Amino acid sequence: MRVALWGVDSRDGALLSKMKKTLESLGVRSQIMKDDYKAAAEVDMVLVAGGDKGILNYFHKVQAASAPVLGIYETDSTGFLAQLEVRDLEPATRRLKRGEYEVDEVTRLKVTVDGREVDPALNDVAVFPGKSATLMEHVLKIDGKDIWHDQSDGVIISTPTGSTAYTMSAGGPMVLQKSQVFLIVSVNSLDNTRRPLVVPSSARIEIADITSRYHCEVVLDGGRRVRVKNLLECVRHEHPARLVRMAGDPAASLMAKKVHLAEDMLKMPPSAKLILKTLEYEGALSQKELASRTMLPERTVRLSLSHLLDGGYVKKKTSLRDARQRIYELKI
Repeated sequence: MRVALWGVDSRDGALLSKMKKTLESLGVRSQIMKDDYKAAAEVDMVLVAGGDKGILNYFHKVQAASAPVLGIYETDSTGFLAQLEVRDLEPATRRLKRGEYEVDEVTRLKVTVDGREVDPALNDVAVFPGKSATLMEHVLKIDGKDIWHDQSDGVIISTPTGSTAYTMSAGGPMVLQKSQVFLIVSVNSLDNTRRPLVVPSSARIEIADITSRYHCEVVLDGGRRVRVKNLLECVRHEHPARLVRMAGDPAASLMAKKVHLAEDMLKMPPSAKLILKTLEYEGALSQKELASRTMLPERTVRLSLSHLLDGGYVKKKTSLRDARQRIYELKI
């Protein structure tokens, strides 16, 4: 069995070294992938450090075919995409060598902004004005045909995987991963009859004639931002994401976790909801990083984290990358 290891950034170096040592002690050949992603198609499996954020970043970087990917967390929490905590790597490796796992192929979005192809997306692609609380006009086209002309806070195009992420928070339906569809949600439309739209994954989706008082941005999986002048195009990517699922871990459990979280979020203050969504997209962050990402006052972040810690939604611990730093992450 040959395995490639990959991390989001240099801070994952210590974790990758630890993983490599564990694998080699069990007779598994491994290599750490850096800027050359050829190994992604040459190995039997890719282990990605950094939890859900690591998996999203990996599938932004690797646009061609890849071996199945297993996401690794550095702590004892669980992820929505990542499946394994690093302390369980040794027994999990024995199961992997025996073939006790499944591979789910999930659709990605191929994304073109103003005629230029950008990173593919695994969860969703959104278009929003660069300044919040500003309306954006756009025309939605499906396979070249006009579907609606709308004024709203923005619009989200989602894969089934992303249907339980940002799209769900905006009122979209939850869709099982193997469904061959995309979802389109207009966020806070002025037309109160506007409803989320489900289209075949074979469709070409265009958000055209984009205008606003301020510049608009395409947001890929809640992270990378690309300025857009007029046109966003999305189609199904030719290479799906292949995700390892350990045997005995049904996909339905993921949706159950998401439903429980959505129900609980209805009772939370807006600042706590924002921090939860930020941790879901960004992974573990310090209090200072949360204040920077959310643009909330540090006192508000501190109070919201206290609420989330007491409720058992978030946990605080020492980072394995930097023992001097306390980090917060989802505990779901």
